[in-house]
Amino acid sequence: MNPINPDEVLFAAVRAQGPGGQNVNKVSNAVHARFDVAASSLPEHIKQRLLALRDSRLTRDGVIVLKAQQSRSLGANKQDALRRLQEMVDSVAVLPAARRATKPTLGAQRRRLEGKARDGERKQLRGKVSF
Repeated sequence: MNPINPDEVLFAAVRAQGPGGQNVNKVSNAVHARFDVAASSLPEHIKQRLLALRDSRLTRDGVIVLKAQQSRSLGANKQDALRRLQEMVDSVAVLPAARRATKPTLGAQRRRLEGKARDGERKQLRGKVSF
């Protein structure tokens, strides 16, 4: 696991969207978190995999932008944004298992062909009835 340095994340307080009455209109409790992948201290292979993600939160400049507005507390929203960013990094840190091509067993091939023959016979019986 590669922990993200919170000093590398830029936070900007913005107004939250949605219901909430006067509190939403006057208090900036939502957070925009910006994380520049290329300038970060993450290992190079993780940077490359993050930049290769097809994610709407990743800009063309290689900056991940997250908006956190679940809580009414600015601190809680910052923690939520950091947690989600860490989850994103952790998701690319684990390499997927290499797929090894295998051949179907003889029994599987036989069962497949028997099923195809059975389906073909059933379809042949669907023809027009001649008198």
